Amino acid sequence: MFLVGLTGGISSGKSTVSSQLKELGCPVIDADVVARKVVKPQSPAYRLILRHFGQEILSDNGEIDRQKLGQIIFSNPEKRRLLNSITHPEIHKEMFKQILLYFIKGYRYVILDVPLLFETRRLTRFLTHTVVVYCDPATQLSRLMQRDGLSQEEAEQRIGAQMPLKEKRGLASHVIENSGSREDTHRQVLRLHTKLEDSMEFLVVRAVAVAAVAGLGVWRLPEQINHQLALYMTHMQPTCQFERSGLASRSELKVRSVPRLLLETFGELASN
Repeated sequence: MFLVGLTGGISSGKSTVSSQLKELGCPVIDADVVARKVVKPQSPAYRLILRHFGQEILSDNGEIDRQKLGQIIFSNPEKRRLLNSITHPEIHKEMFKQILLYFIKGYRYVILDVPLLFETRRLTRFLTHTVVVYCDPATQLSRLMQRDGLSQEEAEQRIGAQMPLKEKRGLASHVIENSGSREDTHRQVLRLHTKLEDSMEFLVVRAVAVAAVAGLGVWRLPEQINHQLALYMTHMQPTCQFERSGLASRSELKVRSVPRLLLETFGELASN
């Protein structure tokens, strides 16, 4: 399969577009949902965040209060970079696991819904298409003030903490203009969906990926992915031989002789 990056700015309408794509049956991995998962209480990222930001960011139930944390990072670029350095590696690892599962299940493409796609640039090299949901600055400001009950100064501060939408627009391969009506946005989403469904790019990517996995040296994967990958590869290439050994909660998938490019590609995505 191939990967599609979906991004935008705060209150630009990315979530609306993401929801419409899901309704059309597109597989979407939402980085915000993953981000909430990786900072659950007692997770490694949770403990690091508390160490650097203190107990005052917690809600009554012991979970991280995103609003309290947001008030700190939106006014402090250094703190924002620190938080990103803690959460982004964990988010990318979890997204990688989900991508693998979609690949094994036979999906032709997966959409990665990532708010800071162009700010971090860690995932862009793996994407075949990038989509920006754009709206004009006045509309963005008005929507944010209304949605979050912010003053104009507070809303401008939050918008200013992100890369300008105009700049993101110039980096994307596709732009969905969301300054108008919901119906107009939906028509653009339908056109994008048709383009993705009609694409044959997944055939090349799948052929290369299968060839790479068939030549993998030593690759540690979570047990669930390991098992499904082994079943998939056994079905696709019966002559491929596997050696598996249990490693506590993880298992090791061993296949011989790895093509360098694919090992670096998948390995770097998993580690970032």
